[in-house]
Amino acid sequence: MGDHSGHSVESANPVEDYDTPMPRGAELDRFLTSVGGPAVFRRAGYELPIVREARNSSASVASYLLDKSAERPLTVYRAGDETGGRFHYNDAVDGFNFSASKNDLAPLLEEMLSDPSEPIYVGSTDLRLFFPGLWEENDPGLDGLVDESSAPIVGSLWMGNRTVTPAHYDLSNNCALCAAGRRRFTLFPPDQVSNLYPGPLEPTPGGQVVSMVDFAAPDLDRFPRFADAVETAQSVILEAGDILVYPAMWWHQVEGLDAFNILLNWWWNPVPDFVDTPQLTLLHALLSIRQRPTHEREAWRAIFNHYVFGDRATANAHLPAHIQGPLGEMDALSARRLRAVLTRKIQR
Repeated sequence: MGDHSGHSVESANPVEDYDTPMPRGAELDRFLTSVGGPAVFRRAGYELPIVREARNSSASVASYLLDKSAERPLTVYRAGDETGGRFHYNDAVDGFNFSASKNDLAPLLEEMLSDPSEPIYVGSTDLRLFFPGLWEENDPGLDGLVDESSAPIVGSLWMGNRTVTPAHYDLSNNCALCAAGRRRFTLFPPDQVSNLYPGPLEPTPGGQVVSMVDFAAPDLDRFPRFADAVETAQSVILEAGDILVYPAMWWHQVEGLDAFNILLNWWWNPVPDFVDTPQLTLLHALLSIRQRPTHEREAWRAIFNHYVFGDRATANAHLPAHIQGPLGEMDALSARRLRAVLTRKIQR
């Protein structure tokens, strides 16, 4: 039982560094699609105002945040020293190993800069709502990244001391700027989901399913397939000014390595804003498919491959346009109609 150091994520392959300028706008989305995995652009954000203030001092960047603050209380998470800064479940997995509270920014920053012994963490905090103007001054080149038909880009601030956000996946592509301190990202491709031993669908520590494996001490007796996941892992330590980009659905653990660190990130999906999250589809599939006999599940796998994952033309090319319905081109109106049909059927 316990730590199997030969399969530590410390042996992960490095994320590929690109010494070219970071692509801007729609070029960034095309770049990420072409590489199909994480990429780091060193010092791409080195001259952004928040990074310049952080390079000056922690007090300087704290003052900068106060100047940009909308003076709304922030949600703050605190964990005991015994957690090692890993914000996760308690031992019984019937709750969490941290507590949450609302705090004003000024005393919170004062507390953080005093280097408290307990792990303290401010999770995803909407930039436009809590720090108006900060995004505009520190945009790494996202204008034009999505078109007007897509869901808007979401910008967030993350702040804390030496903390660990367990491995999880996001539903959107990510552009992450290390603004202050250092952060280590450890990433895994989506096909490693089984080898990462996901926890319950809910409740979750931060809104997304997390790996149950403690990367600092992986118990391969309990989680033997994690050794296979490690073979695919990629890792990078970001310094202030470095920018990491990676695709949606890639698993990633994030560690704060310094006494005070800040990260800004931007999520985007180049899909129309009327497209629903597949997470809802997963939940309904658990309700409607998982309990069926094996031969039925295999039949539904073929059906999904035909209608959802396969070439769209294969599913609708033989049908006249006027009877294609949901198999044809989807727009906001047809999506609303289909959603209404689903709602009626689910609420039977």
